[in-house]
Amino acid sequence: MERILPKKGTNGIAPVKSTERFIILDVLRGFALLGIVMANFPEFSLYTFMSAEETAALPFSATDRWSRYLLYLFIDGKFYTIFSLLFGIGFSIILENVAQRGGNAMPVFYRRMVILAFIGLLHLFFLWSGDILLLYALLGMILPLCRRLSDRSLLILAAVLLFIPVLIDTLCETTHTNLSAAVVAQQQIYCSRYGITNENFAYWLRDASCYEEVFQFLIQGAWVRLQEFIDGNRYFKVMGLFIIGFYIGRQHLYARLEEKKVWLEKVFARGALAGVPVSLLYAYSALNNHPWGDSIHSLLYFFGVYPLAFAYVAGICMLWLKYPHWPVFRWFAAPGRMALSNYIGQSLCGMLIFYGIGLGLGAGMGLTLVVSLAAGIWLIQAIFSRIWLHYCQFGPLEWIWRMLTYGKIFRLIRNQNEKW
Repeated sequence: MERILPKKGTNGIAPVKSTERFIILDVLRGFALLGIVMANFPEFSLYTFMSAEETAALPFSATDRWSRYLLYLFIDGKFYTIFSLLFGIGFSIILENVAQRGGNAMPVFYRRMVILAFIGLLHLFFLWSGDILLLYALLGMILPLCRRLSDRSLLILAAVLLFIPVLIDTLCETTHTNLSAAVVAQQQIYCSRYGITNENFAYWLRDASCYEEVFQFLIQGAWVRLQEFIDGNRYFKVMGLFIIGFYIGRQHLYARLEEKKVWLEKVFARGALAGVPVSLLYAYSALNNHPWGDSIHSLLYFFGVYPLAFAYVAGICMLWLKYPHWPVFRWFAAPGRMALSNYIGQSLCGMLIFYGIGLGLGAGMGLTLVVSLAAGIWLIQAIFSRIWLHYCQFGPLEWIWRMLTYGKIFRLIRNQNEKW
């Protein structure tokens, strides 16, 4: 891999050049974006908030239960797992990139996280309350504390963090404790202030006649998001995945795929053999309101979601090794190269399609149609990303993020003879 030496006056601080990128990481980001939009759009479309009677009256409702099952089986949790791994890998790349230029990576990384937190706050309060960027930024600020740990310590810590949710859910179930009770109370107070009720909850955004009404709903949605993070123990899960990603990056596994081919085959086989059957049970549990209890549901998540997500990653890497010039990889790499812009873009599309200030199609589409639409949105983004990157070096938000991080202006438009 070509390395670019720092120019005079840069103090060793510079972003990763396009010649230094590992395209497989962009491919994985693009793949994760596809799963994320399919996971997020059921809530964006307001389908998640509708009653069973209301969803049964929607077109294609007969297929929607199967669609829900397939979403829990193959998508739920798997794709933010991949994104979290990639975040940890990205941290290791920043450390190495800056260190090789003789600079201090920590100021760069923390500036990057502060800017990401600001973007996440804007996204959370003004576009969609299902934001993940703010959590990533806050937990990302803790990640540097792990950089001096040994490889063995990293893996042990990651395993403990990923398993802690099972212990917490078991304890809460045994003691009948609701950790998010105070947050729910605050959310209900806010809803009562603006007249958001159980009866109009699913239709508030669809019927919104102005952005002020959307904003009111998004504010209470931020409380709901906090509740989801608490009830789902998301901070432990994400931090554990960050650390695994950091380990992968520190070992340069993404750059040694040929060498690690046998290992990839084992990860794929074992992940699929464990993940698919356990995820079948996990999907059944999710669809039937955790009939075996929250602790068992959490255990099924641990043994189903993570192995299957790891199998996805290993499987794509194996395909990459076998068909490195397969055109489909370019279609995944393009949106992955500008993942931040596309992630925010998905929220903009959701707002314009489903909310009353746009087309107002929310709470009127069955799950099968919603997921199909989500896949279509991703395809449009892939086409747009390829066109954009033909002329530009970075995605629009990535360009701004880099300039704010490094405190300098970067050329956006490519040279005529420069390929991405």
